[in-house]
Order: sequence, then C-alpha cells, then structure tokens
Amino acid sequence: MKQQRWFRSGWPPLVVVILVLLIWQLAVTWGNTASWLLPSPLKIWTDGTTDMPRVWMHTLATVRIMLIGFATGVTVGIVTASILHMVPGFKAGFYPLLILSQNVPTIALGPLLIILFGFGILPKIILISLVCFFPVTMATLDGFMQTDRNMYNYMKMIGASKRQIFFKLEMPHTLPFLFSGLKISATYSVMGAVIAEWLGSGEGLGYYMILQKSSFRADREFVAIFIIIGLSLLFFWLIALLEKLVIRWNAKRSS
Repeated sequence: MKQQRWFRSGWPPLVVVILVLLIWQLAVTWGNTASWLLPSPLKIWTDGTTDMPRVWMHTLATVRIMLIGFATGVTVGIVTASILHMVPGFKAGFYPLLILSQNVPTIALGPLLIILFGFGILPKIILISLVCFFPVTMATLDGFMQTDRNMYNYMKMIGASKRQIFFKLEMPHTLPFLFSGLKISATYSVMGAVIAEWLGSGEGLGYYMILQKSSFRADREFVAIFIIIGLSLLFFWLIALLEKLVIRWNAKRSS
C-alpha cells in the first residue's frame, strides 16, 4: 500500500519534469538557439559529464561547509529556543530581536563577515549558520508552546521538576515541529553555502558558477544549478527519512 501511494504521488512531478526537459530540448533545437545563450538539456548533460571531475571537487567543498554550517546553526537554534523557553523573561526580551534579525539580507552580511573574519572558512560557516538558525529556533519555540497543557499540569501535580517536564514532555512533544524547521534549514543551508562562496572563495559550486559566468559558459552554469537543486532535495529527503525513524508515532499517525 505504501509503495502504491508513493507511486501515485511521485509519478506526476516526474512526468512534468520530463515534459519540461523535452519541450526545452525541442525549442532549442528547432529555434537554433545559440548554446552560449540557452543550452539544451543534452548539451548540459554532455558538458557536465565531461567536466565531472572538477564539478565533483567543487561539490564536495560546498557539501563540507554546508554540513558544518547546518550542524552549527541547528545546535545554536535548539539551545537558543530552549533558553528562551526555560528562562522567565528572556522570550519577551529577545523574541522581537530574533524577528528583526531576519530583516537583514543574507547577501549584505557576507561582506561584513569577510571584513571581520577574513576570507577563510569561518565567515562562510557563520553565514550558513545564521541562515539555518532562525527556522529551527522558531519551529522549536512553536513546539514548546503547543505542549499538551493537561499533561503539563498533571506532571506538575505529581511533583515532576521543571527539568523532568522539559526532557520527558516538552522536548519529545516539540520534535515534529523541530523537524519541520530542520527541513527548511536543510534547503536554506545549500543556498547559504553557495552565497558564501559567491562572496569570497577559491572552491565550491558558488565559485565554480562565478568562473563559468566569466567565460559565458551557460551550459556549465546550468550544471551547477542542477547539482544545487539535487543537493537541496537530497538533504531534505534525508531529514524527512530521519524524522520517520525518530518520530515513529507521528509517522504512524500520518500514514
């Protein structure tokens, strides 16, 4: 049943993607469009295969800083949400500042971080962490706020400490909300890594795209774009799979 349900939900997007690629290929072929302006899917595939060793090297560099930044941002986000929830008065004081922090464009923070920390890996990690931090923090806070109040009052009535309530009731209850934030941050982390590499790097997909833009190689630009999309989808799928393994009661309820 699950395989049939996956097949029914999975084939329509696949058919749409195939149709789009087919129309794209036919339009470029029949329209005699210059490859430097709009390459065909076959041209993109051929050139990506030819340049695969270099593309693979840059992809690994992007994945490395993406994973480090994601792990850092998620850890700081969970800790921040827990502190704001546990410490009285902190949420009222810092919550508006969290909202205001998202009004600063990510692209504007990059040059400032480079001025402060140089052209090494540190400013890239900080930028990716900032991108991943906010969704996890907000989702975790929402999970804490949605805790079952009847169960909360019952645990207080039987003498459970604040620490016990937090780890045995509030934290398990917020896991579905946390994983929602993780899935958003997973896709944001790829975007953040590419932006960080645009601003200053000697490797990575963002750096690779800048090189190809200077050479007017639109085909290789598309190769990098498709790899970025693939990384985002793969990372999202891995987080969704981890969610099903960790939150088994939630997976059973939704199936």
